[in-house]
Amino acid sequence: MRFLLLQARNPGDPVREEEVRQFAARLELPESAIHPWDLLAGPPEPARLEGYDALLVGGSGEYDVSKQNLPHLEATLAFLRQVVEEKFPTFASCFGFQLLVAALGGEVIRDEENAEVGAAWVCLTEAGKKDELFGALPGCFWVQAGHKDRASRKPEGVLNLAYSEKAPYQALRVPGAPIWATQFHPGLTEEDTFRRFKRYAAVYATDLTDEEIRARLKPSPEANTLLRRFRAILEARKAA
Repeated sequence: MRFLLLQARNPGDPVREEEVRQFAARLELPESAIHPWDLLAGPPEPARLEGYDALLVGGSGEYDVSKQNLPHLEATLAFLRQVVEEKFPTFASCFGFQLLVAALGGEVIRDEENAEVGAAWVCLTEAGKKDELFGALPGCFWVQAGHKDRASRKPEGVLNLAYSEKAPYQALRVPGAPIWATQFHPGLTEEDTFRRFKRYAAVYATDLTDEEIRARLKPSPEANTLLRRFRAILEARKAA
């Protein structure tokens, strides 16, 4: 399978390559199956999706939907609207989640008081318990989180699958389409989050010791199965 990964990472940021490796690991595919696309240069043409099985939209170290500081933001939102219109298989996480919310008419706000950095305890809604992707997970589980923006209003008609104490929308699904988005990072393990936290210390916190960072973290084995399950859903649809 082939996946196109949209990235909003500055030139020279080592997370560009790390993110590819992490998505590949959770999808249980070789890194060569993940093809990155630099959103700083603008979104791809929709025709670029031909030859790919699905779209991935990753996180961001320096860009925020609430600040509207991503270059070519409106073009990217228009691209995502077309992806949804065509029901092209998509999994968006963190910054990608927020982009999808904004693209479909929801609201994303800056909420540093309720920022989630490290492990977050997420629980499924009734819709989440019935969802073909999330329904196999337990009712509540740990996830890897790192955000100061959050969705304050979901797009009309989109299903809310999960929530946490600080964020009412943690996972969304476009009904009738293989399109999911998570505020958290299913591609990251506890150790990945530790490294990501240190990489972006200037964004998250500059005064925490390694021990204090570690204290915020927990394993997230259930959440880490989501991308593999997403791939299995796509393979089943392709074989049908």
